[in-house]
Amino acid sequence: MSGPHPTTGQEASLSKSERAYRFIREAIDEGRFVPGYRLVLGQIAGELDISVVPVREAIRRLEAEGLVTFERNVGAQVAMLHETEYLFTMQTLALVEGAATSMSAAYLTDDHLARAREINERMRRTLDDFDPHAFTALNLEFHTVLFEECPNPHVLDLVHRGWRRLNALRDSTFSFVPGRARESVAEHDGILELIAAGAQPLEIEIAARDHRTATLDAMLAYQAEHQPPTTARPPSSPPSTTDRRNHP
Repeated sequence: MSGPHPTTGQEASLSKSERAYRFIREAIDEGRFVPGYRLVLGQIAGELDISVVPVREAIRRLEAEGLVTFERNVGAQVAMLHETEYLFTMQTLALVEGAATSMSAAYLTDDHLARAREINERMRRTLDDFDPHAFTALNLEFHTVLFEECPNPHVLDLVHRGWRRLNALRDSTFSFVPGRARESVAEHDGILELIAAGAQPLEIEIAARDHRTATLDAMLAYQAEHQPPTTARPPSSPPSTTDRRNHP
């Protein structure tokens, strides 16, 4: 980090601890401080031109909120995703969104497909100057076009619940594994080609499911690479979904 963080008039009226809290929280929310990022008190204090005491208070507050963890011999760092909860949510969403997409396909018009292609092109244009949160919003917009015509309201409700649960866990997977974004856009093209060609529902369902589990695998790989050495992997979490992807 370089140079003091500029202070606005509104920030000047805040306590130093509140300023530090908002600074760190914003960096986490925007993906600049990714899971596993080490929070160096002196560095942040220098950025804000304050002492380390209010920074420490802010970090304790973020720790109480579950956004920061403290590891012995490591210090404070941005919390990793709750791996097991993320795993279960993504596995479930892969199943129900894959089903919803396949059931929706027969009801998608040329206008639907044109809109989905346009959204995917906007996603592609963001890759060179990557904004993970904007990309995530477009990603939901893209998939909504493909699954929203699902005639089964119960399946559709489960899809909506899955997306809400993901947002509650963390705003953007692509903040942590930005390389996955380019692969995701290419996979979108493939799903659109299948739908446009009138592929069998099961083929569309498997493609949509594989697309979701590929993101899950990318996140699990990231977690494994950045997991602190003192933290064991939950025994209920399988190492990868790859081997199970092509099985209905």
